[in-house]
Amino acid sequence: METSPDPWIDALRRSHDRLQTLVGPLDLAQLEQRSYASEWSIAQVLSHLGSGAEIFDMFLEAGLAGQDPPGRDAFVPIWNVWNAKAPQAQAADGLRTDEAAVERFESLDPGQKADLRLHIFGMDLDVAGLARMRVSEHSIHTWDVAVALDPSATVAPDAVGLLIDTVGQLAARSAKPDGKERRILVSTSDPERHFILETGDAVSLTESDGEDGLPELRLPAEAFVRLVYGRLGAHHTPPVQADGVDLDELRQLFPGF
Repeated sequence: METSPDPWIDALRRSHDRLQTLVGPLDLAQLEQRSYASEWSIAQVLSHLGSGAEIFDMFLEAGLAGQDPPGRDAFVPIWNVWNAKAPQAQAADGLRTDEAAVERFESLDPGQKADLRLHIFGMDLDVAGLARMRVSEHSIHTWDVAVALDPSATVAPDAVGLLIDTVGQLAARSAKPDGKERRILVSTSDPERHFILETGDAVSLTESDGEDGLPELRLPAEAFVRLVYGRLGAHHTPPVQADGVDLDELRQLFPGF
């Protein structure tokens, strides 16, 4: 896993710029069309990213000041303000607030990058960890917008190259175990990785050198990232090789957020 914050901050910048390019030309009707996140329009995705930008900025400032991070009581008023905005304001304000949050990450000096520590969501994070959380959210929601406009869209390759080495943590937290015991070798390309996926009453995904005799799922890393994030619907699945693996069962195992 990348431990320097710089690649994560760079990926966040590129994700913001991609989102700006996607959303900037859209009219009201396009902003109101459904994103891949089925409960949200494109404008509402921008609203979510805008409110998230405000909250991550609060996290960052708390970490720099050596203070405890804000909790849910501080988030609710922010969400309410954003939810009340009209679609065009959600988009415009979302992009503007997101730009400011990216610039704040980019403005950190070497000492701040080295010293910041923050305990949040049960994790002890440094700047790299905080930026990693934001890239995880931002790049996936940017895809939610991109694929609504172009069904062939994929998650940005630079984000995939970073996120593929973090999916084990996400799989353990976000999966909904179905009680069925499985042991599956997952092999990805671009970049090449090998994992063992074990399911039952809990779900774990661990790095592996490969293991013979197991059911195997072979797919691009980009598709596997989307699977774990609950975004590998049948209409957005590239060619995969599933030997003894029921992909529909795995989709249900990772319902997404």
